[in-house]
Amino acid sequence: MVLDKIKQPNDIKNLTHEELEALPAEIRQFLIEHLSKTGGHLASNLGTVELTMALHMVLDFPKDKLVWDVGHQAYTHKILTGRAGEFDHLRKYGGMSGFPKRCESPCDSFDTGHSSTSLSAALGYCLARDLAGEDYKVAAVIGDGALTGGLAYEALNNASRLKNSNMLIVLNDNEMSISKNVGGMSTNLERLRTSSKYVGFKNNVLSSLENWPHGEHIIRKIRSTKNGIKSLMVPNMVFEDLGIMYLGPVDGHNIDALVETFNMAMGIKGPVLVHVITKKGNGYEPAERHPARFHGTDIFDIETGLPQRSSNPGYTDVFSTVMRKMGDRKPEVVAITAAMAEGAGLKRFRNMFPDRFFDVGIAEEHAVTFAAGLALGGRIPVFAVYSSFLQRAYDQVLEDVCLQNLHVVFAIDRAGLVGADGSTHQGIFDVSFLTAMPNMTVMAPKNKWELSDMLKFAIDFNGPIAIRYPRGEAYCGLEEHRAPIELGKSEEICSGDQIMLLAYGSMVKKAEEVRDLLAEQGINAGICNARFAKPLDKGYLDSLVNNYSLVVTMEENVITGGFGQQVQTYLIDHGYNGKILKIAVPDEFVQHGSVTQLFSELGMDAQSITDKVLKVLGR
Repeated sequence: MVLDKIKQPNDIKNLTHEELEALPAEIRQFLIEHLSKTGGHLASNLGTVELTMALHMVLDFPKDKLVWDVGHQAYTHKILTGRAGEFDHLRKYGGMSGFPKRCESPCDSFDTGHSSTSLSAALGYCLARDLAGEDYKVAAVIGDGALTGGLAYEALNNASRLKNSNMLIVLNDNEMSISKNVGGMSTNLERLRTSSKYVGFKNNVLSSLENWPHGEHIIRKIRSTKNGIKSLMVPNMVFEDLGIMYLGPVDGHNIDALVETFNMAMGIKGPVLVHVITKKGNGYEPAERHPARFHGTDIFDIETGLPQRSSNPGYTDVFSTVMRKMGDRKPEVVAITAAMAEGAGLKRFRNMFPDRFFDVGIAEEHAVTFAAGLALGGRIPVFAVYSSFLQRAYDQVLEDVCLQNLHVVFAIDRAGLVGADGSTHQGIFDVSFLTAMPNMTVMAPKNKWELSDMLKFAIDFNGPIAIRYPRGEAYCGLEEHRAPIELGKSEEICSGDQIMLLAYGSMVKKAEEVRDLLAEQGINAGICNARFAKPLDKGYLDSLVNNYSLVVTMEENVITGGFGQQVQTYLIDHGYNGKILKIAVPDEFVQHGSVTQLFSELGMDAQSITDKVLKVLGR
């Protein structure tokens, strides 16, 4: 196999033309076979095989810098830099990350995981290179979906400061982010895709003018005129208006054309954007037909493309069902997603109420302020968003929603430990940053029924309100405990002797396990479902002061600024003299691995918590 000849960076340059022609199919087969066993981002990587090969043929690693936007499409890059042997442990604890990591290889120039960051990082590299008088090349690969993020435009606006050195921007245009692309930039790129006639027309005109008397003067005039030939043939040439040379479109599956264009672009001073057309899922029919489903996939059957794990209803499914029902009952309810209609559970709402569904693309900051405007206009906006992506809109939540005390519902999916996607995707900070905001209410359900009740409560509420719920299968236990949701009121599941397990959200299930383990030691612990991280149930906390000598707070959030610290502060301020044990994620970034492994490693599994309780008790 040709792939066996790739042992280290730059080995691709030693392959014959025939070997280069055979390599894409081998890489695709390699990815399909390995990801069917490990899961991972398949469709995006199948679409960028030739693009990545071409970049490796014109760049020299690790000297040159290649910055991937998001980074989920960098699997071929990992293969071509000698990491094919690590794919058996892709996204597993202690194994290779599904995203570029500088600690993993010097060929990974920037740690990524979130969208629209590549251009800013690459521009920083370029200016640092120029200031140091160095000569390495810098390339950034950004997907078309990432161009809906405002950070990309901030970088494009500043890229024109590069006058005497080069920066290559590769726009990977597959008409997809995770869901189908939306918005004005997507429309503009569609025009560019269909404007290849312009390239031939321009070349013919300029070639003819070169033979005319004073032709060179006319050519310079055309090139310097903002509304020249290009603006006649291709509307809204936004890149060149920003001072960025545009080349393309180029077939993203034609290696020869890509190499030729990249080499040409590298010889031009200033920023150059190469517009590359690729097909997401290319080479594997199930992924071509369902690119969104194969964006991030669990293990699957290669022949059919169907997932091999049976999937019980998850919290996202519960949210999806209730949102559709609330859409029926309340016409003022509207739904917002940032390019995550399927992942965040809004597909059914979109199908039933298309006029009340808004996909803003990868633009979380805009989504939040847009929701504020909808709220002011009398709607009830529900923004369904992953916890780690809501971080991008911190200022908008604080200034545009909370400051004005607007009724916006934040449905925060993937809250807590998410597992294989690793440090950039763990949803472990939202309790800390949301509870710090005045006017914000923050809830978390213990099971699937409570999520349903909380969403209904949030829609009937008046003010900023957030519900956080974890990834994966919804807990079905404690069905008999379904007290009505009251603002700031917790729910005691059972009382205990001197020990209370005060659990928040997903950790109520873990508290049940801990209680059973303590019972084996002859210890009777109580369980309280906190329900609210803000406002705290101060009345219930007051009742703990004289009745319990040990309070154990349990949450799936970082310890700093989290639920446990707030409970501790309140109890100590109100005369509690007992012991407080805070179970939470340590103050650190959590790497990739299965959720079960991560809980164990962080000392948050039931046995570890039990051991900690016994230690505090001196047993």
